[in-house]
Amino acid sequence: MVIMTAKVSKRKILLIGLLIILAVVLLITCLKKSSGSDTPPDTAEEITEVATNEARVAFLEQFGWEVQVEPVQTQQVRVPEDPSEVFLRYNDLQQSQGYDLLSYSGKTLTRYVYQITNYPGSDGVYFATLLIYNDSVVGGDVASSRQNGVMHGFSMPAAQPSSGAFFSESEEISENLS
Repeated sequence: MVIMTAKVSKRKILLIGLLIILAVVLLITCLKKSSGSDTPPDTAEEITEVATNEARVAFLEQFGWEVQVEPVQTQQVRVPEDPSEVFLRYNDLQQSQGYDLLSYSGKTLTRYVYQITNYPGSDGVYFATLLIYNDSVVGGDVASSRQNGVMHGFSMPAAQPSSGAFFSESEEISENLS
């Protein structure tokens, strides 16, 4: 039987432990940065905490929107626990932006509505809606005030949308979020 021993100081053990911890932290940081590249183009990258009105306006500005400084409507809305088909289609729009309202089923959100002053290619009235939970944006849209107007994500379109991936049942959505 052969027995080998090695003398290792506490200092060397501490140094090796710190190097292992540093390597793990570096690996985690790199993984988080690489997973961020899969962010959908409609989602905000910089501003996510919107505890103040100024922060909410800045959130919309990062998409290129200019809005009236004060919201035209602020209200509490409850996400349905048993969602309708219309709500599920609205949630598809949210998922295309990186949000998922189904994870807030049964919870009460604050809904802020701002009038947009620079919607491209249109003289109509458009509004940006932010859905907030615990001072964070959890969903929202941009919609026309017309009865059968368009609704789309936060990204600014190049010109007035005609159809396609835009949602056109904005009034029905408001009813389903109450």
